Amino acid sequence: MEHSFAPHSHGFNPLVGTASWSDKTLLDCGKFYPPTAKTPEARLRFYASQFNLVEVDTSYYAIPTVTTAQHWAERTPPGFVFNVKAFSLFTGQWTSTDVLPKDIKEALGPGRRMVYKDMAAEFREELWKRFVACLVPLQVNGKLGLVHFQFSPKVVRHPAAMAHIEHCVQHLPGHTLSIEFRHPSWWENDAVTADTLGLLKSLGLVHTIVDGPQGSPHSVPAIWETTHPDHALLRLHGRNEVAYGMPAKSAAERFDYAYTSVELQALAHRYSPIARSVRYTHTVFNNCMEDKSQLNAREFLAELKAS
Repeated sequence: MEHSFAPHSHGFNPLVGTASWSDKTLLDCGKFYPPTAKTPEARLRFYASQFNLVEVDTSYYAIPTVTTAQHWAERTPPGFVFNVKAFSLFTGQWTSTDVLPKDIKEALGPGRRMVYKDMAAEFREELWKRFVACLVPLQVNGKLGLVHFQFSPKVVRHPAAMAHIEHCVQHLPGHTLSIEFRHPSWWENDAVTADTLGLLKSLGLVHTIVDGPQGSPHSVPAIWETTHPDHALLRLHGRNEVAYGMPAKSAAERFDYAYTSVELQALAHRYSPIARSVRYTHTVFNNCMEDKSQLNAREFLAELKAS
């Protein structure tokens, strides 16, 4: 489906932003938002004055209401883009029934942990409907970018996983999905990597180039390729190898890392040929401790435009 958002006609206009605009450590540090930005509305308006892209992180933890998504659309300027993370249940993650919409939570019973395959089809279908509904206000306002599936590290390369990806595609007609694998089996050698990229290409999916910590069982390599004619996506998780391999209290702790200018320059140089080969270039900084991702995103954008 053709997106109604478009890069400005004045040449290269990459979409660069951060994963979430309301992370607790970002709000608490007081370094990014002006003192006047005290409400969710004021914060989003300010964020959208600084960046042209944000990744909605809250949708991974619970499906947003249509009203919430409508507010997001109203509080951002034309040309602003939201990439929306898919709900955790759809990505192979154990999910508590407590985060489900009230009626479904009550039907299934509170306090239960479930995976997708263990949930009755009628409830799964209803959750897909509600997730699709929350995308509509962004879509009709031309502000929806990618629907991002960050699969659980438990999702290994297997025919069942590939079938589930097709199942996800079927439930999101008219949307562009980006896929991020977090189990190294998808990239274990050149032949497997070619197969994985081929699968994504054949399903019309956007491969996620991941820059992240190395040296952990969940580490995946950066595969500098694109599988979609219109979109490229780079997600940067920082390079904090120690925190990544240990149980962390929060995402901010796990991804606590500030890229250096040298690292950002090298990344921009590497990404530039891919970024300039597609219509929409997405870059999301997920090193979400305090304002590190915002500072890095600003600097990266300048480097990418210059490269």
